[in-house]
Parts: sequence; C-alpha cells; structure tokens
Amino acid sequence: NPHFHATSTSGVIDLVSGVKSQWDVIEEFKATPNNEAKKRVMLGVLDSFYADIEKPVVFDKSRGWTAFIEFLDAVLPEVKILVPIRDLRDVLTSFEKLYRKNYLKGNLQNIEEYLKFQTVQGRCDTWMSYNYPLGIAYNRILDAIQRGHKSKMCFVPFEKLTANPDEEMKRIYDFLGEDFYQHDFNNVEQVTKENDDVHGMGDLHTIRPKVEAVPSQWKEILGDFADGYKNFNL
Repeated sequence: NPHFHATSTSGVIDLVSGVKSQWDVIEEFKATPNNEAKKRVMLGVLDSFYADIEKPVVFDKSRGWTAFIEFLDAVLPEVKILVPIRDLRDVLTSFEKLYRKNYLKGNLQNIEEYLKFQTVQGRCDTWMSYNYPLGIAYNRILDAIQRGHKSKMCFVPFEKLTANPDEEMKRIYDFLGEDFYQHDFNNVEQVTKENDDVHGMGDLHTIRPKVEAVPSQWKEILGDFADGYKNFNL
C-alpha cells in the first residue's frame, strides 16, 4: 500500500522507554517534575526517527508495544495496534524447526538453560518463559487485555490470514479506518531485511512469496506433550 510504511523489527520502543527511565532518575528532573515535557521528549523520539518518512501511516513492528499502551495513550491517543497471533503449539514448532536447522551456529540459549535445551520439551518450556521472546510476548498480550486495552488491539490469527487473506485484510482496514487497498497475495515482495545472525538463528524473518494456508505440524515435530500448552482465547 503506497500510503503505508512498515518497519522490520524496530528498536524505537527501547529508545522511548530509555528516555523515561533516565528522566525518572535524573536528580534535577526529580526536583522539578515536568511530565508534559517528558511526554514531549518521548514523542519527539518517534517524530525524529520517522521524520524522513513521507507516508501518512507508519507501522512500527515490535512485540513490546502492548506493554506501553498507557504511554501511547498519553502521546498518541489515536494509536492502534495490530497483534498477529497463532496457535502456540505451531509457534513452538516453528522455533523448534529453526533450532534444528541452526543447531551448529550456537548462541541459541543462555548458559543457564543448557540442560533444558537438550530436550524438545525443555526447549519449549524455555521459549515460553517470561524472559524469552515467545513467553514475554504472550504474557504482554494477556496483561494488556487485563488492563482493559483490548479495544485498541486488532488480533490477526495466522490461520485465518493465511486461509482467507482478502477477508482478513478487509477486517484490518476496517479496524484502522483506512481505505481498502487490494493486495496481491500470490506475489508478496519482501521489502524488509534483517540480519538474523544476531539472534543465533537464520531465516527468522524470511517470508513466503505466496499467502496460503500452512498445515499444523506440532504433533509431528513436538509430540503429544505440547497439547498441554495454553492457547489464545481472545
């Protein structure tokens, strides 16, 4: 869509939260509180970062925004969040397949989880823990709902998006309040690139050129134990 700009995985949220964290510990600011100035500076980070983007709609991709909705309400009250979700068992399956594919690269887990990473179940339990990407993202979503922000989020199930992309995209456009744009789901161009080696795994963000349904593989890859993982109930 020529009116939209979408980022690769973004670190802007860390810059914004860093401003808040530093502001709150600087003695001079603690002695003379100025929350309005703090908000302006935090918003200024976003404005400055995207100053060269002329498109009217920006999608900043980060799993962390659901934890910062109160901040967004304060500086960008019209913000809307798209939340892609998927059966957790199939997400874990993707992690496991990438782990096996990238086994020799190393740097796949903290040393504390060395023993856990020696079994499929141990790896899944680790990825679902609060300090790993899947666990923290899942818990942030549930917490945002608990805090009463469900109406600000549009949940996009992977299964529905890949099986009926046109229908799901129309629903997304309705949520955004933007005019519908007809996408070509048979020729999807990858326009964002990331160096996945920094995460210890390759092909984390490589996309398929065609949007189509993907069969579930969790029983084949993970085994029956994975059926016990709590799934999204939104």
